Amino acid sequence: MNQFNDPEPSQSDDAARAAWLYYVAGMTQDQIARELGVSRQRAQRLVSRAMAEGLIHVRLEHRIAACLDLETRLTRRYGLTRCRVAPGMGQGGDPVASIAPAAAAELERFLRMPEPLVIALGTGRALRGMVDAMEGMEAEQHRLVSMIGNIAPDGSASFFDVIMRIADKVRAPHYPMPVPVISSTPEENAAFHALAPVRRVVDLARSADVIFVGVGQMGPRAPLVADGFVTPEEMAVMQAAGAVGEVAGWIYDSEGRYLDVGTNWRVGGVRITPGRTNPVIGVAAGGMKVPAIAAALKSRILNGLITDEITARAVLASD
Repeated sequence: MNQFNDPEPSQSDDAARAAWLYYVAGMTQDQIARELGVSRQRAQRLVSRAMAEGLIHVRLEHRIAACLDLETRLTRRYGLTRCRVAPGMGQGGDPVASIAPAAAAELERFLRMPEPLVIALGTGRALRGMVDAMEGMEAEQHRLVSMIGNIAPDGSASFFDVIMRIADKVRAPHYPMPVPVISSTPEENAAFHALAPVRRVVDLARSADVIFVGVGQMGPRAPLVADGFVTPEEMAVMQAAGAVGEVAGWIYDSEGRYLDVGTNWRVGGVRITPGRTNPVIGVAAGGMKVPAIAAALKSRILNGLITDEITARAVLASD
């Protein structure tokens, strides 16, 4: 028998899953019944049980056995330092809404540590969801620093930059990366990085004790295209060179090797060196991101992962 077969779900597992679908995914009891394959009456009882057992506050407190099993499998497969797998949102659900509370709890764990840390952050929708799901707290002992530039192509602040949002919540010193996400030319990028204030922020990011980053996929729906940083034609060229994903703006192939093409000549910020021993935690979920997540784990660009159970299963199957 396969040692990684899902454990038999307990009644608490079912109650926790039903409550997640009701309170987080916003499903009706009829939809929950269909999703779980039970009667409407049983779906109602499961949600009530979750409330009675104190499983539901703002976040789901019960750790569903199947999610724990996936965490164990991912940790063993990729030698991860940290792994959290959130319950799926059901058919058509938003994976960011699923993983944001788990990612927020993990970031809060570091922020509550008394010893001063340098915490570096990427950008993107998943990280913005993480910050929005955080509790406010006083964490003045830590320093927060951006891994990637925060200037959009039109000169505005990048919409999904998170450093200012998190600084407001935790009252910690923060260091934005004052360069374009993608410069127009390699020479322009080099000129920005030659500035003394930029060099200081880059040095701080490189010394980070813990890093949280999103993971971007390649293709016409990739964040780099959707947010206007590259054209579809530029994306097609990078894909033809083997690009499957990006972390903090840096493009890599299916083996997690950084490519000497396209935006990697012009990206502003710090490239994560594979094999770091300090936590480098990817916050990402969704079917389109599976090849990018798997490649980053394989090469150890990432040594930690927060995802949902649907994505976790797909990443494990991708090998």
